[in-house]
Amino acid sequence: MTPGRDIQETKHWLRTARTLSEALPYLRRFAGSTFVIKYGGHAMGDPRLARSFANDIVLLKQVGINPVVVHGGGPQIGQMLDRMQIKSDFVDGLRVTDAATVEVVEMVLAGTINKQIVSEITAAGGTALGLSGKDGNLIVARKVQRTKRDPDSNIEKVLDLGFVGEPDRINPGILEILAKSNVIPVVAPTGADESGQTYNINADTAAGAIAGALKAKRFYLLTDVIGILDKTGTLIQEASPEEIRARLADGTITGGMIPKVETCLSAVDQNVESAVILDGRVPHGLLLEIFTEHGVGTQIIRR
Repeated sequence: MTPGRDIQETKHWLRTARTLSEALPYLRRFAGSTFVIKYGGHAMGDPRLARSFANDIVLLKQVGINPVVVHGGGPQIGQMLDRMQIKSDFVDGLRVTDAATVEVVEMVLAGTINKQIVSEITAAGGTALGLSGKDGNLIVARKVQRTKRDPDSNIEKVLDLGFVGEPDRINPGILEILAKSNVIPVVAPTGADESGQTYNINADTAAGAIAGALKAKRFYLLTDVIGILDKTGTLIQEASPEEIRARLADGTITGGMIPKVETCLSAVDQNVESAVILDGRVPHGLLLEIFTEHGVGTQIIRR
């Protein structure tokens, strides 16, 4: 080995050692804690990032943390609907879901995607169990109600989104049982109402509700942005719920970030210690956020 290469490798291992040393306080602090992780976005469609995510989840379990993965799958649902020539529309970011569509949603979410994630975690050395919100009565759903004001008549109209639901009640018993084992639960965001009707539930909303019901230590929302930005475009690394609500009120937080932020605030309001929005496209970004001092996303934390 040449001297220059030897020096470079020594520097690499020194950096690794420093990283491990920095992680030790967090390993002690989070041992036995439950983390709910919403997994979605482009990271799910990239095989390299999918393997990286699975490795990170297995590592969390091995160091004594109890991860609960809740996944999305909007693009994959859209592709399957196109293949089956089923027309699909969106209203306020929610997919209008008729009887034919809800069957496809359940097939893709609770079937194909869920089992792919389970397989990735298994390949990484973990033991994963795929669930939907219908299993163990985990997510009792209710129909989403939306209204829209007609700009001409100023009359509010009720929008029928079909079988689009939201959590009415979370029964976390099955997840609490799995937390005591070596099994990592992977949850598809479908649920059923009291009559057994299946509903399609937004994955962010489902994950936040599960985090709140479990009183999780952390709720991580992996998405396709680096976190919450201020008006200058700079990442907000940490903020209280009150500070975030002020930024919602003054228009700093807009568009698709609003429902994500509101989901995080709801989780924190239910005694989750903190909720974090971070970029799922960053390899091992979850580990960097958990085990390093500064993290890589925006943490909303009760102070």
